[in-house]
Amino acid sequence: MRLVDLTNPMSIHSPGWVGYPAPKLWYIQQHHTNGIVSQMIETPLHIGTHLDSEMHGVSGGKDIAAIPLERLVHEGVIVDVSEIGEWGIYTPELIESKVEVKQGDILIIHTGWYKYYAGQEKEDVVTYFLKHPGPNKQFAEWAIEKELSWIGVDCGSADHALNTSIRFKRPDMVKEFESSRQVKLEEVFPEADLFVMHHEPFRHGIVHAENVGGDIARVLNTRCLIGAFPWRFEGAEAGICRIVAFLDE
Repeated sequence: MRLVDLTNPMSIHSPGWVGYPAPKLWYIQQHHTNGIVSQMIETPLHIGTHLDSEMHGVSGGKDIAAIPLERLVHEGVIVDVSEIGEWGIYTPELIESKVEVKQGDILIIHTGWYKYYAGQEKEDVVTYFLKHPGPNKQFAEWAIEKELSWIGVDCGSADHALNTSIRFKRPDMVKEFESSRQVKLEEVFPEADLFVMHHEPFRHGIVHAENVGGDIARVLNTRCLIGAFPWRFEGAEAGICRIVAFLDE
């Protein structure tokens, strides 16, 4: 069996979601004073490769510790939709034109945006967080119909960048989008559907991983066993995690 890591390395340089603080790591014991090294960390949970729980998007939803291993580790497929580019929109039709998505699959979506993540070959966190592609509402409805185990994306949010709070935090991005596309954002993503991927699928137990990356380019359009391994942290609305594709030789 060959293992492919789909996790971005995490460090004090890892950027949090727009407006979130960076992680802090410091020593509380050192070899020369204590004979052993110990560290502490302070961090948002939405940083690096992480899995959101229902609790993040739905009031009364389950925490990260409540997701069963049988759901975290399951057969699935990694699909390449990188041709859609900046602020592109992927649909169920596009996904299914590339790969077969079975009922209950894990679905990981490669937009190519991981290349802009901190420390990557084309690092550009402005492009990474503010201009990444995302799905339409029909995709969210399709994910529910497919009863997907969970979804992973190689960008900052499972929602389109401008179907998040970024549309309010960065109105300049909205102007740029509307100017480049010659369409009003409200016509493409009505405010009533804001964060649709964080709301509708979550109500059905279909959560998602964000900032997926690592060696994802090695397994494009591939069906295999996929596993996500977040902290088993009771009361947490998300969990920093390792994501691995398991391939038969």
